Amino acid sequence: MTLAFITHPDCLLHDMGPHHPESPARLHAINDQLIASGIDVLLKHYDAPFVTREQLLRVHDADYIDRVVASVPEQGMVYLDPDTAMNPHSLRAAQRAAGAVVKAVDLVLSGEVQDAFCSVRPPGHHAEHDRAMGFCIFNNVAVGAAHAMAVYGLERVAIVDFDVHHGNGTEDIFRNEPRVLLCSSFQHPYYPHSGNEPRESYEPVPLAAGAGGEAFRQAIQERWLPALHAFKPQLVICSAGFDAHLEDDLASLNLVEDDYAWVTREIKRIAEEYADSRLVSVLEGGYALSALGRSVVAHLQALI
Repeated sequence: MTLAFITHPDCLLHDMGPHHPESPARLHAINDQLIASGIDVLLKHYDAPFVTREQLLRVHDADYIDRVVASVPEQGMVYLDPDTAMNPHSLRAAQRAAGAVVKAVDLVLSGEVQDAFCSVRPPGHHAEHDRAMGFCIFNNVAVGAAHAMAVYGLERVAIVDFDVHHGNGTEDIFRNEPRVLLCSSFQHPYYPHSGNEPRESYEPVPLAAGAGGEAFRQAIQERWLPALHAFKPQLVICSAGFDAHLEDDLASLNLVEDDYAWVTREIKRIAEEYADSRLVSVLEGGYALSALGRSVVAHLQALI
């Protein structure tokens, strides 16, 4: 079955300065590794559309959307939070990033493709319903999940987040939404210093600094997989962050490419068993460029 690869050149225009780790070079590193590995020829490429206001309103407050639009500078940068800046092109990039996930959901649920990967930036899983956080402007995976429920009538959507940081924005948006199960693994205590308490429709896997693949895999097997089997999702969406890699200096976990391939295969089995193999994956973190590219290739090879 076909794996869709969705991106757009606008996502390269969002730039928060030469020393900011969330840089356009991230997407270039992924593209370079796709070509070097030979996997690029196996992908079906799509351009990300702009997200619509209606699609954003399913997960974000109208006032917040208006503030973001009004904040776009004519030149230079403005900061939405201490870590999250906008240049004149950032809004277009954020609209493409969220729109990519809507496109991915449409492709997967229509049966045109089996799986989709959105190679987009800015990332999204820290963006709450009414504020930007942690490099994130709009919550891309939340927009996609809400689209699947509103347009296709899905009653069970699983979001699996293996970024090194907890997806606090996704948890915030779907806190009272029983149709969404969020599974999140992350280094704890670490930014954003939340998310370690389980509750209904939320299964956290907090990992101590220095944890590697063995601890990660054991926790996934003990915590995520039983919850996912019990939930029986009709669609699986991955917040695919690769900053828990041992080469990534922004955190202190020690995963390697084989760990990302392993967790992808486990998530894929859930999608195969309950969701007619329908899986959408969305880039979140990952800032060691070579490790990011290699990890994305491992992730996509496991999906294929």
